[in-house]
Amino acid sequence: MTTILDHYDIQPVTVALVPVKHTDYCTMVIETDRTFYVKKPPLQIIKDACLQGYSTYDGRRNAIIHITGYKRKVPILINLRLKIFAFPTLSPEQFECIWIFPPHIISIKASTSKGKSIQSVITFKNGQKLLL
Repeated sequence: MTTILDHYDIQPVTVALVPVKHTDYCTMVIETDRTFYVKKPPLQIIKDACLQGYSTYDGRRNAIIHITGYKRKVPILINLRLKIFAFPTLSPEQFECIWIFPPHIISIKASTSKGKSIQSVITFKNGQKLLL
């Protein structure tokens, strides 16, 4: 059975937010022990979570840019108290952007085809793999 939620609060168990083209939902949420779907797009879930962490997405993004100098694919501190942060795989404005939560990553390796690196494979601590 597919679980579809109207809203999702990012938690320390959140592994990834993956965009999905579907009529009933926009995001596949991967947690350490389950996967389900949410009607909001990944970037909106991130923005809502920043507000729950007492800031705005733009405020968090501008602070990271100021401190690190990163201007593209800026990692976002979502909740300081819970030590939750995520990074986008593409520009967050692009539909295909996946949000990854680094504490759950074991490895990121290039996937090759005929000697050419064409994609990356992220392996998470729960054994799941995500092809980017």
